[in-house]
Amino acid sequence: MQGAVARVCMVVAAAILNHPLRFPQENATLAEQDEELVARMRQHEERLKMEQARFEEELSRPEEEPEETRSEEGSSWYFWSAVSVVLFFAIEVSRSQGGADAAIRPVEDDDVFSEGGSVTAGTVVLDKDALSNFCDDCASASARENWRVRGFVEGFADDLLESLRSVCDRWADMEVGDFVGVGSMFESWKVCKPLMCDLIVPLSPPEPYSFRFHLWCGPSGDMPPDMQGCGRIKVTRERERGCLCGAADLGDDVLCLLHGTDEPLGDEPLCAGNTRFLAKDQVMKWFQISVTRAWARISYKYDFELNFRNLDAAGALKIRFRSGKVVVLNVIPAVRLEDTDAYFVLRFPSDSDGAPDPCWPLSFAVYERNLLKHFSKRLPQNSCHLHCLRIVTFLHRKQTELTGKSGLTNYHVKTALLHLLMTEGASAWSIGSTERRLRDVLGFLQRSLHEKRLHHALIGNRNVPEEVQVPEMFRKAEPVNLFRSLVLQRELYAATVGHFHEMLRNAPVLLREYTSHSSNGAPHHRPDASL
Repeated sequence: MQGAVARVCMVVAAAILNHPLRFPQENATLAEQDEELVARMRQHEERLKMEQARFEEELSRPEEEPEETRSEEGSSWYFWSAVSVVLFFAIEVSRSQGGADAAIRPVEDDDVFSEGGSVTAGTVVLDKDALSNFCDDCASASARENWRVRGFVEGFADDLLESLRSVCDRWADMEVGDFVGVGSMFESWKVCKPLMCDLIVPLSPPEPYSFRFHLWCGPSGDMPPDMQGCGRIKVTRERERGCLCGAADLGDDVLCLLHGTDEPLGDEPLCAGNTRFLAKDQVMKWFQISVTRAWARISYKYDFELNFRNLDAAGALKIRFRSGKVVVLNVIPAVRLEDTDAYFVLRFPSDSDGAPDPCWPLSFAVYERNLLKHFSKRLPQNSCHLHCLRIVTFLHRKQTELTGKSGLTNYHVKTALLHLLMTEGASAWSIGSTERRLRDVLGFLQRSLHEKRLHHALIGNRNVPEEVQVPEMFRKAEPVNLFRSLVLQRELYAATVGHFHEMLRNAPVLLREYTSHSSNGAPHHRPDASL
């Protein structure tokens, strides 16, 4: 009897140790670790099967025992089976609760994964003097650079867009609105060269057309699962004035008996194929041609060269002065989502591959800028949150120069910071806490890579302050995983993890190198002083 109970306990324990719920669904180990883990699990499985077979064989042997003894053993079997079910249930509950809180816990040395003894966010050696010098230099230099460059860029962008409007046909071309400045330059955390300004330029359809929007989180729910955070823009022609079908949105499946169906497919401007959905490729080509014509009209007024630096991005412009200094502009054609501050964009500046036509990514850059302003008013004076953002993006940029691009972007770094700002108290971000908060940002990124999960800071996040006025439909939506591409592309994930580990290893050297340049009076990140 005791031997049978012991063997049952062993079977239960082995099953618990090998239960799949003990392992995250999005396991973030590298290829060698994955193979080793699978091999160990297979060995455990074989031992478990052998033990079960021996146990079943022993139970099936005829034993000359009283009936009450066999009945007692049968009761014991049912008892231990019930215990195993309860234990499995407890594991599932603890795993689901732990996963919800893991993203917002501060970094601890044993919290993050370490491959082969790799340096972690908790063990990386950070020189306090180097951090202090970096922060002091950036605080003074960035303010001067931002105001000078932003003033120049805003004046030039106004002139270019005014010229763009003059070359457009109001009856056939898109209408061009005033630009909105977003990104690091307008959020005051830009550090590295080249100086880059992101400008969203809203476009609206010419009369008599209008836009209707189909969101991934909308009632139709017809967007593919891998297109979370995107939408489609339908081009429709307004009805004659005075008719009910022109005064109200009756839906796409309602037929007006006076006007019949819409015009034949493909007649709408800048649409994709035989559809009525706005095509990104068509808009990009139209925008590039229009910007070229607009620059030709005003180029005589400026003493610099203007070129497209990337033909796959509609408004990726480079200004090169005679001195050789460069300023980069991302003039981003966009469509405003109704009366919100969310914009459909052709692609994000940091994306190497955008969503396929006719899916448009939705940018919350204006809300993110407003969220940083919200915290800046409530955090201690000279708070360290922007210092942490500058340091990590500086390290990421330098590591990219050494080992090439990866799946990690500055936007991921900013997203990690925004999550921490919404969960940490205001007093935690004093200037004296720079090192600790920097480790928190790095640790948050490292855990997110481990889990292959980094949720968008604003979508599906109830921690967003109401003052930022993110639309309720997005606050209630399911969270969007910004690391989804790392789940689907194993090689990209391995390269990104390697990039991050190398960045942590090189962080002390990179910061000391910056400090030595700064102390010699020749900081390598300084922009064009002639602007």
